[in-house]
Amino acid sequence: MDQISRFNVVHRYEKRALLIAINCVGSLAIFFFGYDQGMMGSVNVSIDYVTKVMKFGHVKPGTTQTVTDNTLLEGGIVSSLCRRSVSNKLNDARLINGIGTGMLNVIVPVWSTETAPHTSRGQFVSIEFFLNIFGVVVAYWLGFGCSYAGGGYSPFVWRFPIAFQIIPLLFLFAVVWLFPESPRWLVKVGREAEARYILGRLRGDDGSDGIAEAEFQDIRNVAEMERKAGKVNSYFHMFWDVMPKAIGGGTSGPLHIGRRVQLVVWLQILQEWIGIAGVTIYANNIFGQAGYSGQKARWLAGVNDITYMFSTLFAVFTLDHLGRRKSLYLGSIVMGIAMFLSGGFSRAAINNQDDQAKAGQYGAAAASFTFVFTAGFGATWLTIPWLYPAEIFPLQMRAKGNAWGVLGWCVGNGWTTLLLPVMFQRLNEKVFYIFGAVNILTLPVVWALYPESNQRTLEEMDLLFASPSWWNWEAEKTYEMLKAQNPELVQAAQRGNSIIDPETGLKRRSGRGPSLVPQGNVRDQSSEEQIIDEKH
Repeated sequence: MDQISRFNVVHRYEKRALLIAINCVGSLAIFFFGYDQGMMGSVNVSIDYVTKVMKFGHVKPGTTQTVTDNTLLEGGIVSSLCRRSVSNKLNDARLINGIGTGMLNVIVPVWSTETAPHTSRGQFVSIEFFLNIFGVVVAYWLGFGCSYAGGGYSPFVWRFPIAFQIIPLLFLFAVVWLFPESPRWLVKVGREAEARYILGRLRGDDGSDGIAEAEFQDIRNVAEMERKAGKVNSYFHMFWDVMPKAIGGGTSGPLHIGRRVQLVVWLQILQEWIGIAGVTIYANNIFGQAGYSGQKARWLAGVNDITYMFSTLFAVFTLDHLGRRKSLYLGSIVMGIAMFLSGGFSRAAINNQDDQAKAGQYGAAAASFTFVFTAGFGATWLTIPWLYPAEIFPLQMRAKGNAWGVLGWCVGNGWTTLLLPVMFQRLNEKVFYIFGAVNILTLPVVWALYPESNQRTLEEMDLLFASPSWWNWEAEKTYEMLKAQNPELVQAAQRGNSIIDPETGLKRRSGRGPSLVPQGNVRDQSSEEQIIDEKH
């Protein structure tokens, strides 16, 4: 292909080798995301940064442990608004860095899902998030090693971990030019010859009647459908779709896109409030409250992250067997129990400060349940909130659906990061009880509102969300009715055939077009509640 650089890896590799290469680049970007998450955990407790640069705390007498005096100034944006000093330049840099990180979070999952086969998308996401937590591990241990510089008082303690970020970014910037664009994006911008060639290399099939050609035709149809849908598929309409029709909502009809947006946003917010934001960012504080202090607390935080990293591999082997809902149930139960016990043992350690032996035992127990919590999260809740948006949205809206999921994570993470310093300062170990309560709360929420997406195709997702009710049991009931009424639709999807129509996303069967309303069970079968027949 003349339009594609001769240095592009798509000319050299194909099929699995090309997919692995793409996954490696995507994982590098996600590694940076993880490193950026973990880095500030060590920076925010470095003596020079806390006392001289940002000036939001002091050193505890007789130790090298920092104490935060002004929790609001610990956040970069809030500090930028509250003061104009030399430190403000650093805050501005952190703000720009955050914007760039958010862009990577939106782009990488979409690029991965648009190049990977449907059957391996979950595996791609799990591998990428293993690298995400590996980035957290690198950040913590790098910060731990730097903490010894100058007895802990040197600016190197916090400057080097921040500067280290540029290394993976420079490598990513250098190699990304050598990788192919998403075939779907190429079709959308009219570069169809390039898209067809890249798909052929990805699937290892250049024939006109092969898998690659069938997938290419589906992508063309989806692109045409998006052009016809216009503003109905915009971010605003996706969000506002959940509102009543009288005020402009309900534009997606029986697809109920607004409901799906709300589900993925709140799943990400819940992911942060079950406790992982606190354990990841404030691990040193948590182990300190458990009776450990100084470098020992930081050492334990680093070991905890290693446990976290390896626990993510559990999802690779269990997620598709247990399903999304059961995995979330299991994680919430394990993490809820761990948080309640960790809080209880932390309080016991605090109450027994006069008896160092007993306080040490209680502290060790509290720390061990923090490890249990982290492992439970890595095996379950880490991956699913990022995977669910890629599964439940229609193909033509998957990229925007993922973006809504990232927005939910940003809201949840920003919300907890801003409040947690105040919560730990005021409530101490009682913060663990709040995390435990939120874990218990997720059980009825997931049971009632989140349909199972495991082992169901993208086309079946439209049937699953066709019910006008938010309740999961109604969604499952409607799904079974529609599945029985549209047998060739589901069968075609399971065989991997092309079934996407340019306007509706579904292929017409003889007689009438597939309907997202159970026939004979709903009185009002208006045109807004039916899928339009394929145009001849």
